[in-house]
Amino acid sequence: MASSSGTSSESTQLQNSGSEEDLQLLMNQRKQKRMLSNRESARRSRMRKQKHLDELMAQVAQLRKENGQILTNLHITTQQYLNIESENSVLRAQMGELGHRLQSLNEIINYLDANNGMETEVDTMMINDTFMTPWNNNSMYMNQQPIMASADIFHQY
Repeated sequence: MASSSGTSSESTQLQNSGSEEDLQLLMNQRKQKRMLSNRESARRSRMRKQKHLDELMAQVAQLRKENGQILTNLHITTQQYLNIESENSVLRAQMGELGHRLQSLNEIINYLDANNGMETEVDTMMINDTFMTPWNNNSMYMNQQPIMASADIFHQY
């Protein structure tokens, strides 16, 4: 009996050790599967992260390009503004000069109307020489430079 009980306990022990080995093998397989799954998940996560980083870098490049274009347009617009402002200042100065000339011509007309033809031929020639000289070739204004102005003079407008 001792021998039979020893044999049955050995066979149970062999079965237990066999199932422990199977269990260990199964656990190792699950562990390997979990490790592979985790590696694959980590790989996909790194790929998503890299894709996101690439998209952000592309967006940065696009925004820098747009910013450069905006700055270029701003510089062009600023230059055009300064040119127009300068031209506007010149035109204002010319307008003032023409206003003074018009006022002088109106004064001549008023003077002539006031005298109502009482002046002599010498007076008429003197008036013509004095007030009409800007249009004569022997004008004292012929050697003068045209009126020029720059934009910085007229900042108060």
